[in-house]
Amino acid sequence: MSYTTQMDAARKGIFTEEMQRVCEYENIRKEELMDLVAKGQVAIPANKNHKCLKPFGIGSKLKTKINVNLGTSKDCLDLDVEMEKVNAAINMGAEAIMDLSSYGDTKKFRRKLTAECPAVLGTVPIYDAVVYYNKALKDITTDEWIDVVRMHAEDGVDFMTIHCGINRQTADRFKQHLRHTNIVSRGGSIIFAWMELTGNENPFYERYDEILDICEKYDVTISLGDACRPGSIEDAGDLSQISELVALGELTQRAWNHNVQVMVEGPGHMPLNQIRANMEIQQTVCKGAPFYVLGPLVTDIAPGYDHITSAIGGAIAATYGASFLCYVTPAEHLRLPTVDDVKEGIIASKIAAHAADVAKGLPGAKDWDYEIIDRLGYPRRIFQKLIMPGTVVGHLTEELQKEVGFDLEVVAPATHDTGSAVLAVPANDDDFIYISSGTWSLMGIERKTPDCSPKSCELNF
Repeated sequence: MSYTTQMDAARKGIFTEEMQRVCEYENIRKEELMDLVAKGQVAIPANKNHKCLKPFGIGSKLKTKINVNLGTSKDCLDLDVEMEKVNAAINMGAEAIMDLSSYGDTKKFRRKLTAECPAVLGTVPIYDAVVYYNKALKDITTDEWIDVVRMHAEDGVDFMTIHCGINRQTADRFKQHLRHTNIVSRGGSIIFAWMELTGNENPFYERYDEILDICEKYDVTISLGDACRPGSIEDAGDLSQISELVALGELTQRAWNHNVQVMVEGPGHMPLNQIRANMEIQQTVCKGAPFYVLGPLVTDIAPGYDHITSAIGGAIAATYGASFLCYVTPAEHLRLPTVDDVKEGIIASKIAAHAADVAKGLPGAKDWDYEIIDRLGYPRRIFQKLIMPGTVVGHLTEELQKEVGFDLEVVAPATHDTGSAVLAVPANDDDFIYISSGTWSLMGIERKTPDCSPKSCELNF
């Protein structure tokens, strides 16, 4: 039986080689994975022309994946440097790489990636169209925008960010409700400018079915770009963001009707207290389609350290529904990232993804921790479940009972050396003073309640 996409295969009951690989990596049952892919809650980006691909699943009940952005630009046209970043990303465990090249021979670099790179590969065709046609933005035709999508699909790209959600209606709404930071999405700003210059509808929205035909033919996963993602926490959750999300929810269903796999892109900058609700809204509006987030960055005041602000937001986002984290480097908002910046961003994103998987109780999430413990040569048995001091943990082993001639209850002591020392003071009543000289020397008394009086604080007790 033949099939067009991974979703089509799952709906027809066909278990593909890519699904087999995902099942082995995720330790998930075949039937469960096929059901999730068929419903669109897991995407397996796997272009038929990307022959060296090592496929990964992205979505519900799977490990959180990370993406690394790189690519040539006017300020950095060294392909060797970009390939060094590619190799660093693969060696450090990034599952996906997006080629955001915006200068030079972009086709040469893209084809090199699809020929040599095993990571899941993504692109933003809007970026490439501006370079490829090398003419005024207003002179690029609707046909030419669509032709670039087709070219990327033919070259073997596994997923593409397509900014379909910003149409004439959402653009008019955006103009009525101005922001602090305008449109910060590069792809979104390009297509918004094109619509303003030409007076035409967004070609990716107007000819969406044609794009879906291309994606279905090559099994390209469409990543619905969020042109109106917030570029500052002040704009988070505003009308422009939410109205575009509603449009993306409708486009998600239309893609699924074509058996095309979908991911939905999200914020952006967002305060901590809004992240969970935003993830849950997306899951509802887009019917559980995998959510792909940039960050979110939880504050606007940390340029130079946005890999940290991003990791904080990413950990929370992935805990409550996001499946795919786009890394952020220390160079974000400042300059192009170096190879070292790329490594810093990957480390921060991998930690965020892992922390979220542990928080969700994902089976096998803690295996990474134990692998590290094993490599360090520590016995796993010393890493037991945490318990409170005073908890009865059991009795002496039979071997010890024979050796000492009796049995007794074993009680967990205070786990700090000073606390244990105080408990061991051989006092018969409460009227005593202790001196403990261990890691540091302390003198004090034992009280049933803490002394938090101003005098105690003044004396640093």
